[in-house]
Amino acid sequence: MTDNRPDPDALLEELKQDEIDARRGRLKIFFGACAGVGKTYAMLSAARLKQQEGVKVLVGVVETHGRKETEAQLDGLELLPRKQVAYKGHSLAEFDIDQALARAPELILIDEFAHSNVPGSRHVKRWQDVEELLAAGIDVYTTLNVQHLESLNDVVGQITGIVVRETLPDHVFDQADEVSLVDLPPDELLSRLAAGKVYIAHQAERAVKNFFRKGNLLALRELALRRTADRVDAQMRAYRADQSIRPVWHARERLLICVGDGPGTEKLIRAGKRLANSLDADWIAVFVETPALQKLSEAQRARIMKGLKLAQELGAETTVLGGTHLAATLLAYARTRNVSKLVVGRSTRGRLSRIWRRSLLEDIARHSGDVDVYVVSHEENQHDSGAPDTFNSLLFGEAAHQRKHGYIAAALSCLLATGVSSLLDPYFSLVNVVMIYLLAVVLVAVRFGRGPGVLASFLSVAVFDYFFVPPRMSLSVSDTQYLLTFGIMLAVALIISQLTARLRFEASIATYRERRTRALYDLGRELAGALTAAQIIETTISRLEPLFNARLAVFTPDSKDSLQLSSELVAGSDTGVAQWVYDNQQPAGLGTQTLPSNVLLYLPLKAPMRTRGVLAVLPEKMDKVFLPEQQRLLETCAAQIALALERVHYVEVAQDALVAMESERLRNSVLSVVSHDLRTPLTTLVGLSSLLAEGNVSSEQRQDIANSIQDESLRMNNLVTNLLDMARLQSGVKLQKEWQMLDEAVGSAVRAANRSLSGHALSIRLPPDLPVLEYDAVLIERVLVNLLENAAKYTPAGSHIALEAKRDGGKVVVCVSDDGPGLPDMQGQKLFDKFTRGNSESSTPGVGLGLAICRSIIEAHGGVISADNRLPHGAVFSFTLPAGASPALPQEEEFDA
Repeated sequence: MTDNRPDPDALLEELKQDEIDARRGRLKIFFGACAGVGKTYAMLSAARLKQQEGVKVLVGVVETHGRKETEAQLDGLELLPRKQVAYKGHSLAEFDIDQALARAPELILIDEFAHSNVPGSRHVKRWQDVEELLAAGIDVYTTLNVQHLESLNDVVGQITGIVVRETLPDHVFDQADEVSLVDLPPDELLSRLAAGKVYIAHQAERAVKNFFRKGNLLALRELALRRTADRVDAQMRAYRADQSIRPVWHARERLLICVGDGPGTEKLIRAGKRLANSLDADWIAVFVETPALQKLSEAQRARIMKGLKLAQELGAETTVLGGTHLAATLLAYARTRNVSKLVVGRSTRGRLSRIWRRSLLEDIARHSGDVDVYVVSHEENQHDSGAPDTFNSLLFGEAAHQRKHGYIAAALSCLLATGVSSLLDPYFSLVNVVMIYLLAVVLVAVRFGRGPGVLASFLSVAVFDYFFVPPRMSLSVSDTQYLLTFGIMLAVALIISQLTARLRFEASIATYRERRTRALYDLGRELAGALTAAQIIETTISRLEPLFNARLAVFTPDSKDSLQLSSELVAGSDTGVAQWVYDNQQPAGLGTQTLPSNVLLYLPLKAPMRTRGVLAVLPEKMDKVFLPEQQRLLETCAAQIALALERVHYVEVAQDALVAMESERLRNSVLSVVSHDLRTPLTTLVGLSSLLAEGNVSSEQRQDIANSIQDESLRMNNLVTNLLDMARLQSGVKLQKEWQMLDEAVGSAVRAANRSLSGHALSIRLPPDLPVLEYDAVLIERVLVNLLENAAKYTPAGSHIALEAKRDGGKVVVCVSDDGPGLPDMQGQKLFDKFTRGNSESSTPGVGLGLAICRSIIEAHGGVISADNRLPHGAVFSFTLPAGASPALPQEEEFDA
């Protein structure tokens, strides 16, 4: 009986998704083949109807392109003002997402979904703006042309000869709540174009000669219709799955080809391809991996893999299903994919075997229901000449001599059961003695499989008859009732033997599949933690060599796409073959159709963006690599390796980009210092020295000029000193620590900053119980000077500056505070970055290195520096110094008076 109850996990996931969707806005896309079909007009018309229903509608951005009919639809709708974004000396109007979020309308109209925003905007693409609006719970109407879909971009370029630069990821389109197709026949669209209803006259003439040719419009229209149909088909399949609808809905033709191990596999696939072409239908090639697969010969198994590859080359979607019953698994999958036609090959089994078991075709025909079944005949003279099965040794670790041991064990178990039964015979009836033999049959079947189990069944009946059924020591039966006992005993023993062996076999298959899954999991986990290509290669070799019992080598490309061997040299590895595999993205070498005489198998490591290298495999045992299951496992592992290499590559690219950006920022900052902060005092010095050289100045003016020259010289000296100190600290801070009181450094710092502090009130609060600290006096003095000068520089004259210290557990906290305007809104420690100033546009002199120098010095001492605003106004800069155990002072010697 089929269980049609819904999956509880699926229901829980659906409830969670419904909660997310309830908080999220709804997206409706007006989809068309090209410009001019009326998408914007249809969007505005739908919005006006919503407004009449009482919905608050806001026009975020609409491009009318001068079309009067479209502009007329804007009447009565509230327009969101565009914001102006500066770009390359021009001011460009762009969608204002902040104002849109602040207005919080129920529905907003965003034209041209795939549009690229002006550089400097919050998001690179307009669809990212829409995502933010939807997340805020705002419904969005938007428009999109088919050529802007990423998956169809190259197809459109091939058809029209024009490459569209603005594209939209397909998953964004697929996640839309509603897609409304706006369609217009090509002739009518060309008439609108000629009438000037799409573009102005000279643009329309150029468009007709290039993009708007009738052939292009027909192709684009078909693409738009097909893409919309694909979306509707996906929605229908999702609805059928959600509602647990089993009958197939023949809304669209879809073929399912059952790939088997028969000699006519290739003929079956080609016939399916022709049928799919004639019906203009999608087609899927499926292979069902059942426990019976493990009994096939290597030739049959290789034929299956070859058939799947052929189907993939012909354009089919291929998949491998797991199941214990072939027909049931096929039909269940066909119904989930809404398959209308199932194509199978005619069975080649003999008449005798069909007496005992129905063929696949008969099984499918009995339960196909509304799925049409097509049968492709095989060539009569073809037969399987496959080699004996060797997969059992791979799967179970059993060889031929082990199976022989099973038959010997079956005979011995019957003798042992006879011995035990002879001891129990005087005390129990023969009905109970029979159970001993059944137990022996079960044990033999569990340990050695079906063949020994069947032998044990027949031997058990014969031995039981010979030793325990009167007349004993004879196979004759005096009481005919025992014949029924023998028959039931034999039937029960055979059934138990068959069931036990089958369960053992299926358990072994499940164990093997679990080992494959575990191997992929372990490989994926280790690759996810790898940070360099060398770690990925090391993980690959250490994990895959024992898994496939083979030697491995990995080739990776250099900057010129020339392959280099990135791992240990493997005998027979050829860089030339690897380069061909890398360039052509096709496997080569052993077991392939390209250079099959090579002793190694070369597989391209294909990632989503490009091929990342080549994996070379030297198998020690062929069946460890070339059985279908092992080949699929190897290909999956190669795909994971390629993804890991691509991830590491883009991490390195991102790091290089960050380093380049930081280098560029520092270079620009240094140039700014040289061009402005150093040039300004130099210019002042030149001007003042020119006044002195003229000699037409009084003694008082001469004194003022001398003071100004001194001020500018000190200012320039401070700038140069900061630059040199920063360079020195970058190469490593070498501390000259000594145990001393903090008062000494404070006093020196106040004297050094006395000139900058003129005009400010300074208060110093140092408690008498401060411990002796171990620090570099020169560097800590520099920190205090920088903080005091910084406070004086950014506060008005007459402001109060306080310097205080206190002990806090195992550290001493030093604070420099003021009652000035406070710090600007900045993130955390950003003020202490190099070339960062509180107000970059301020006229206050400085290059933004003082606080960076302070942080480097304090961190070298093992402390922490921070900045924060204080209430009601002002700023406070604090740093800590470790308060370690001070050394003991030497005791003074006592002298006699």
